[in-house]
Amino acid sequence: MKKDTRKKSTVDMPLVNPNAAGIDIGDTMHAVAVPQGRDSTNVRTFGAMTADLEQIVKWLKKCKIDTVAMESTGIYWKPLFGLLVRSNFEVYLVNSKQVRNVSGRKNDEDDAVWIQKLHSCGLLKSSYLPDDEQEALRALVRYRRTLVNDSNRCVLRMQKALGMMNIKIHKVIRDIAGKTGLAIVEAIINGERIAENFLPFVDNRIRADRDMIIKSLQGNWRTEQIFLLKENFTCYKFYRDRISVCDAEIENQLQRYHQGKISQPRSELTVGTRKHANKNKPRFNTSDYFRSILGVDVMAIYGISDILALEILSETGTDMSKWETAKHFVSWLNLCPNNKISGGKLISSTLMKKRPNTASQAFRNAANAVQRSDNWLGDYYRRMKARGGNKYAMVATANKIATIYYTMVRYKKEFNPLDLKEYQQKYRQAKISYLERKLLDLKKDVA
Repeated sequence: MKKDTRKKSTVDMPLVNPNAAGIDIGDTMHAVAVPQGRDSTNVRTFGAMTADLEQIVKWLKKCKIDTVAMESTGIYWKPLFGLLVRSNFEVYLVNSKQVRNVSGRKNDEDDAVWIQKLHSCGLLKSSYLPDDEQEALRALVRYRRTLVNDSNRCVLRMQKALGMMNIKIHKVIRDIAGKTGLAIVEAIINGERIAENFLPFVDNRIRADRDMIIKSLQGNWRTEQIFLLKENFTCYKFYRDRISVCDAEIENQLQRYHQGKISQPRSELTVGTRKHANKNKPRFNTSDYFRSILGVDVMAIYGISDILALEILSETGTDMSKWETAKHFVSWLNLCPNNKISGGKLISSTLMKKRPNTASQAFRNAANAVQRSDNWLGDYYRRMKARGGNKYAMVATANKIATIYYTMVRYKKEFNPLDLKEYQQKYRQAKISYLERKLLDLKKDVA
């Protein structure tokens, strides 16, 4: 009997998840694939209405499925994902990069079968997903950030309208959206045109010369620009009111975040964590909430403000054990080199070319805030900037701040800043040791 010398057309792989299903998500339809032999057909197509999603759950239970994998397509996966989780399925939300690199799949049904095969072999990794409490907080915080951005755009339009009339008050005072700036804008809208009559609206803290303020308020009063100024001022006030309402809802969500763990907030910030506040600061005491929920005072970290701490909490939650180490955490934030090694050689170590997520952007903003500060993180930022430029320094410093945040939250350690002089002396000593070693190597080469 001759031996079959033909090469195998397939590769045998162990079956890790025998009761796995794959779902290709769409706006109007979902394709669902189950293992062979579970039903008369192993691939079915369902609609995207609530009744259709319930039919998917019933069919998966009928086919004795334990775990399901689906692509993260827009927001279309969220209703089905929530229903599957509530039905006690283990659900994997998969990045499309993990399943798209195979040719020959031309329809949704074949996509679902491919996802099912990969998941059965244990080749798919689930994306990071927040729980219900964190999801609610994240939605509110993201909406608040949208409102703040919209209000800032209204301020820019007001500045443009004033500039078109050659009113230069926004060049004299620091912030047109401050107390003095808004009072002057409102007086213009109410019909005031004489420059000297605006002086009672100027706050005593304004350092600009009074004569300069009068000159800046002399301009060409154009009817259409005054109309645009009024419209944008009205929109700005509307967005600020909506931000206040959103702040109240965020505070209610924080109170529900960990039932029984949050003490009654005090009217002032905790001593030692007071930082410079701005008009976009939440309307409640965030410091006490962060300490009660996280167990440590994360606002003690240099560069972390109320808003940034709130965004980081809403994006990362309280359970930092979802990332095995701090290095895994900064890798998820895309704040570390993406080392590509082939043949034992480092091909590339640049950052991955993808848009930073909200948490990563918050840490970058925190790093940017310390670049002129008189502390060891500020000194590190300036040293990295001298080495590789502003972007390089921002990512490197954000990496350090994220590592500190991870260590504090996971291991409940308070922030223990380094002394600036000791830190600088330690760096100088390390540099001296490095140069001495290089000098010794050069002497050996000459000898």
